[in-house]
Amino acid sequence: MGRWRPPSAKGSTYITAAGFKRMKDEVTQLWKIERPQVTQVVHEAAKNGDRSENGDYIYGKRRLREIDSRVRFLSKRMEVLTVVDRLPDDRSKVFFGAWVTLEDEDGNEKTYQIVGPDEFDVARQKLSMDSPLAKAMLGKRLDDEIVLKKPDGEELFYITAIEYKPYDQE
Repeated sequence: MGRWRPPSAKGSTYITAAGFKRMKDEVTQLWKIERPQVTQVVHEAAKNGDRSENGDYIYGKRRLREIDSRVRFLSKRMEVLTVVDRLPDDRSKVFFGAWVTLEDEDGNEKTYQIVGPDEFDVARQKLSMDSPLAKAMLGKRLDDEIVLKKPDGEELFYITAIEYKPYDQE
C-alpha cells in the first residue's frame, strides 16, 4: 500500500493579530532557544563515541527533526495567512473575531470568539470559523436563531450578545 493520501480540505487563511503573534513567538522559541540547546546536547553526546546506543544522541536527533518540521510548517503557514487586525464597520452582525454569546433551549449560555483554524481552542472559548457552529453564526444578528444540524438531530441556539474587543486587548 502506498503512502498517498487524498489532499485535506483547506482551512480558512484568516488569523487574529494575537494568534499570529503567538505563532511567531513559537517559531522564535523553537529556532532561537530550544534548537540551539538540543544541538548542544547532540554535539556533546556525539563526543561520547558509540552513537547507536547513546540515548541523548538518538533522542536529540529526533527532537531536532521535530523542531525543524514544526518550524517549516509554521513558516509556510504564516506566508499564506491573512491577519485581521481591524474591527468590522457593522458591529451588529457576527463576523470574524466577534465574541458571541449563545443561549440554548434550556437557558444555558456560552460565549465563543470566532477565530481562524490555526488558533481555535474550545477550552479557551475560541471557535474555528470553519466549524459548523461558527459557520451557522456568521452573518447573523442579535436575537437571531441558529439551528445546528448534528447526527443525532438538531440543536437550537439564540444569539444573546455580540461583542468586538479591540485586538490589543485579547
